[in-house]
Amino acid sequence: MKFVKLFSALLFIFSLTSCTFTEDIYINPDGSGKYSLDMDGSSLMAMMPKDSVGNQKSIDSVFSFKEIFAAKKDSIAKLSKEEQARLKKMENFNMRMKMSFQEKKFLFSMNTDFKNVAELQDAMSNMSELQNLNKKKAQSNPMGSMGGFSNNNTILSYSYDGHRFIRKASIDKNAVKKPENDSLAESYKMIYASSKYIIKYHFPKPVKKVSNATALFSEDRKTITIEYPFDEYMDSPDKLNFEVEFQK
Repeated sequence: MKFVKLFSALLFIFSLTSCTFTEDIYINPDGSGKYSLDMDGSSLMAMMPKDSVGNQKSIDSVFSFKEIFAAKKDSIAKLSKEEQARLKKMENFNMRMKMSFQEKKFLFSMNTDFKNVAELQDAMSNMSELQNLNKKKAQSNPMGSMGGFSNNNTILSYSYDGHRFIRKASIDKNAVKKPENDSLAESYKMIYASSKYIIKYHFPKPVKKVSNATALFSEDRKTITIEYPFDEYMDSPDKLNFEVEFQK
C-alpha cells in the first residue's frame, strides 16, 4: 500500500504549489511510440527553509496504476462498468515520483507505450476517476479533496497517418460542473496562473508546418515545442489544438 500513500501525498502537495506540466510524445515510423506527462513541483522544495528539512529522507519510487488498482480492487468492483472501463485504460501507465529535500527537487512522471497514438486518452482527465475509489471520506481522497485538480473536462484525441498529425481537445459539456466551493476554486486559479503547460512532440520525419504559430522547431525540424500558461489551457484547452504537416 506504500505506493497508494505516495500517490495521495503527491497529488495533495501539487495542489498547494505552482508547477510545470510537460506533455511529451515520441512517435516511431510505424506509428507506435511513447507518451509521458511530467510534473515539476520543485518550486515547493525551494521555498522550504533549511531548518525544516532536517534529515528528511529522499523518495525515488516507481509504481504503476495496475498496482494501485490491484490494491483497490474491492472498491473498483463497486463502480459502474463505464467507470471501470475508464480506469482499465490507465492500467498500462507507469509512474515515478522523486522527492529530494537536499537537491530541492520534486518530480513526478507518468508514462506509457502505445501501438497507435489514437490509443491515448487524456491522462489527467482519466485520473479524476480515482475519486470514485473512496467516497466515504473526501479528505482522505486526493482527487476528491482537490476537486478534480488539473481536470478541465476535455475530450482529447490524437491522430497520425504518416502525413499529418492532429491534436484536438473539445469541452465535454456534460462533465462541466460549477465548483461547490468558490474560495477553493479561487485558490486553484492562483495555482494555475503561476503554472505552465508545455507540449513537446518528437516525430520520425521533418515537420513542414504547424498550425500553431507559437510552435518552436528543433534544428532537424523533427521536434516541436509549444508553451502555454496553464490557467489559459484549463479555461480554453482548444487553444492547444493544432495540425502538423510533414515534409515529403
